[in-house]
Parts: sequence; C-alpha cells; structure tokens
Amino acid sequence: MTTTAAPAAAPVAAPVGADESALLLRVLSALLREDVVGLRTRSVPVERSDGRWLRLADGDGGAESAGNAVLLPVVDDGFQCADAARLPMLLRESDSATSATDGATLTTVEEVVGALRDFTDPADRSGFDDFLVECRQTLTTMRLHTRTDDEVTGALTERHGPAVADWTGLAAGLGHDTLAARLDHPVYPTARGRSGLDEVQLRAYAPEFHPTFKLRWLAVPHEDLTLPGGPTALPDSWPTPAQLGLPELDRSHLALPVHPLSLGAPLREALRESGLEDRAVLADRPYLDVVPTLSMRTVAVCDDPGLHIKVPLATASLGLRNRRTIKPRTLVNGAIGQRLIETVAAREERLHGTILHADESTYLHAGHELLAALCRRYPAGLDSSAVVPMAALLSRAPDGRLVIDHLADRFYGGDPLALLDACLTLLFDWQTTLFGYGIALESHQQNISLVLDRGAAGDTTLRLLFKDNDGPRIHHARLSETLGADAPAPSDFTDPRILADGDRALTDLFTTITVHLCAGAYAFGLARHGHAPLDTLLGLVRDRLAEAVERLGTGPGPCEPGAVLRAHVLDAPSLPVKAMVSAGTLLSKERSGAADINKHYTQGPNYLRRAGGTR
Repeated sequence: MTTTAAPAAAPVAAPVGADESALLLRVLSALLREDVVGLRTRSVPVERSDGRWLRLADGDGGAESAGNAVLLPVVDDGFQCADAARLPMLLRESDSATSATDGATLTTVEEVVGALRDFTDPADRSGFDDFLVECRQTLTTMRLHTRTDDEVTGALTERHGPAVADWTGLAAGLGHDTLAARLDHPVYPTARGRSGLDEVQLRAYAPEFHPTFKLRWLAVPHEDLTLPGGPTALPDSWPTPAQLGLPELDRSHLALPVHPLSLGAPLREALRESGLEDRAVLADRPYLDVVPTLSMRTVAVCDDPGLHIKVPLATASLGLRNRRTIKPRTLVNGAIGQRLIETVAAREERLHGTILHADESTYLHAGHELLAALCRRYPAGLDSSAVVPMAALLSRAPDGRLVIDHLADRFYGGDPLALLDACLTLLFDWQTTLFGYGIALESHQQNISLVLDRGAAGDTTLRLLFKDNDGPRIHHARLSETLGADAPAPSDFTDPRILADGDRALTDLFTTITVHLCAGAYAFGLARHGHAPLDTLLGLVRDRLAEAVERLGTGPGPCEPGAVLRAHVLDAPSLPVKAMVSAGTLLSKERSGAADINKHYTQGPNYLRRAGGTR
C-alpha cells in the first residue's frame, strides 16, 4: 500500500561536504539493500511531490504507528536491490508530526546511523556503534583522498607516463592498483576505510598512495615453521638471518616477513600466543623494498615485480570482523585451489593460453594468523602486456577519463563496450566451465586482472589472470565425477565450509561474485557514466552468460550444471545478495547466523531476468 502525503517540497538539509554526502548515500543504500532494521520490508511507501519515500516506524511499521519514525527518499535501482537512496538524508518525524515535512532533517552519518540505531534490538546496538566508527574512518580516508588526488595522479604520471593504457608490465600495473584503491567498492559502503590507521600510516603503507617501504623480518626457529618444500622453495631474494644482522641465527632460524603495521602490541601478542616470545627474534634491520598492491597486505617486490608477498595486517576492512590477517589454513586451501584450476584449464583446449594463474604454492607460517606469509609468483612474459585488475576499470585515470576508456582506445578501437564484451565472453566461459566441474571461485574484481596485448597486425589478445582463490565452494561429488583421480580428496581441504553436497552454495557464490561484482557492476556503472543505455548493457551480460550456459549444456535433468545455472541465475525470480555490513560489523555471528561473513546473503531483484524480457 502506498500512502500519499500532502504535496510539499523536499526538506532542505544543512549543507555538508561532498565526501560525507557521497558516503551517506552509499551507507543508506547498503542498509536498505540488507534490510537493516526492516528498512526494506517493514517500511511503507509514501508518495510526495518530489518523489517516493519509505517510512519506517516503531511497532509493526505501519503508516499509523505511533512513536519514532523516519522517512528515506528512494529511487528505482535494480542492482541487488529494487530501490536505492535518492538523497543523502533521513527525515525524522517528531512525536506530533502530522505530515512528512515535520521533524528534523538528518544529513550526517552520525545523525543517520544514530537514528537507525534506535530502531534495533538493544542486543545489536553495539554493532551500530562499531559501524559508526567504521564510517568515521572511511570519511576521514575519503577526505584524505580528495585532498591528495592531484598529488597522487601527478606522481603516477611522472613515474609511468600520461597514458594509462601504456602502463605495461607488472611494475607499472601497480599504478592501476593505486587508481582502483581510490574508487568505491561496488557494494560495501565503507570499503575505503581501514580500522585503526591514521593519515601517516595510510600515506606510508596504503596502495592509494603508491608508497615504497621495507619489510620487517622475524627470525623463527626452523622447527616452529611450516614450509612446504623447505627453504629452497623460497625466492632467491629471501633474506637469511645474517643478512638481517643476526648471523648467530643463520643455521637455526628462518626469516619470516612482518608488515611494519603489525609491529608492537599485535606482534608481541602473536608471539606470546604461539609460545615464541623467547625464541623468535625481531631483526632491527628492515630489508626488501616493496610496494603495496590493491589488497594492501600483499606487497610487490620492487626489484622483482613478478614476486608478491602476502603478509598479515593487524587491521580490518570490508567490516570490522573482516580482519586482514592470514589464517594458516587459507594458505593450504589457496595452494590446492591453484592446482585445481590449473588441472581444469589443462583439460579445456579452447581455453589454453587464455587463463593464467599466479603460483601460490610457496608459503610459510608458525601456526598463527599474524605469523604467516605467502609468496605469489606471477607468470613470466608479461613485460609488454597491460595488466589491469578488473577493480580499476571504472576508476579515474590522471586525465579524468575512465581507465576502461583508455584501454578501449588502445585495444578495442575506442569502444569500451567491445572491451567489456570480450571480457564477459571469456570470464563466463571459464567460470561456467568450472561450475560444470563442481567449482565456484571467490574471484572478485580484485582477484582478476585483464592481460591485454596488441599484436604486430593490430589484433588484440585478451587473457585473464587469477590469484588468491582460497575460498571456493566445491560440489565434491561432481568434482570427483568429472576429474576422477585428479580430484583432490575432501580431507585435503582444511576448511570444511569449502565442500558442499549440492549446488546452492556454488550458485550463491557464482552469482554474488562473478555475476554481480564482475559483470553487473560494470553494466550499471557504465550506464551511470553514460556509455550506453542500461538495458543494452544488461542485455550484453545476459546474452554472454546465456551463451556460456549453452556451451556447458543444459542436460536432461534439473541437476545438470547448465540447467542449474539457467534456473538459479538466468531465470530465477530473485538473486542472492551479500549482506556484508550486517555480517561484517552490525551483527555478531550468533545474531546473523553467518557461518562465513563473506558468504552471508539476502535476496535482491534479478536484473538479468528483466533484461531478458521475462518475469
């Protein structure tokens, strides 16, 4: 039921900064999408002269509910939620309010989160307090980005040149990571914030500033380290204790890298918990110049940009529970995931040479999430290639244009839709092929890079480079059936959540990562930037996915992989949507029921169905 209020102009809010308004709009849209405090399901539509509003009141949420009430201006959206916030504001009704224009206009993050906190269960209010801290951190970071945009883009231009499509090779490709780090996440509203870090620390270590720094090192007794393949598996640049100024430990200890931000209390606590406080020695001498990648805890070695080292960070992003440490079991799963992907790729002749994966088989740890490291080696032969993380495609180049437009100019005749088309064709072909084997990857925008080359004849070659696939979902019965003896045993995986006995966990991951983040986000994003009508872009996404599903084959039964993807993705009445704010910050695991905070879902509209003309 829609309630029509007396015609009135929209309330005029007190002016706030552009950064805070942008953040508040994203926060409100995310909370609406996740139905926090019933914003989506308990509210009542109210039509006003300026557009549509949702009214949420205490009690049953009806329009006549007494007591506390707020109104949110909304607009049709369709990307993971039917509506999005239309204005960065809430209108709070007073107890005596008789129309939608009464009461206070809330335009700051503090005011809005505080007002919505009043609607929640007392057991959950501390989560709103935590989220407010997260919002403050993000707002501080956004303002820092605004102040430093010219400084950073000027430095990138000076270092790598003015044309971002010519930033070739892995070293120059880190410039794309810097641009991507200054772009908001497609879903998570406070992704630019990192808990507990100040401006000095961000400038010194965050990817959006493209800094260079040296790692610190901890000498750990050999017997306390897990290192598959032994010390000879480590890169040649790996320091010995003697090189770190600890020659007396050269035979008994091995060097373990430590991020400078993890020094102090976090490292001391980790050593105490692991029983190493009297046997491990922190070297005074920093060693190995590195540059942070988009993930921040992963750094590229300056003298060997094909080598990345992933080290734990004592901070959190994408939710205060989403700590940037490294659980040792994820290192094991990542190595298995890499081998599994390579096994499948080797069996699929039509994909030979188009799917690349970083080597993640070398790692070491001392049994603690702050005492671990991964050595990631990238494939050779990329020096003349443009290596661009998908996360950078909609970011701004130094000249203000989108990165995807620069790449399209060089590689696709100036047509960004042709670039997107080629990317979606290969991406969906590969991901549906994996699904046919019983595999769904958590390969989001940060974990996939486009590798673009221009041949002598002017032809363009596109390849996809994958990394960091330690959190897949695997239908093991199907995997065993398709791979036979090449399939890893269930006991090989150290996280039981990876294994599934049906398709639901796989279709959820396939949809929320591959479809939403790696396809839908670009359709809606490019439409927002005026590159093409939204229907055209969504039609492209659906057509390429449908073609990939057809190549997979629909089979005679509803459990065949192609039939599953058609029913649960292409033609489903709704699609799963990540509830990242709820699971990552607002609610405890006991309250949310999330077994994995990165795979906790609500439901949203199926924009593919709409694009296909069916309901």
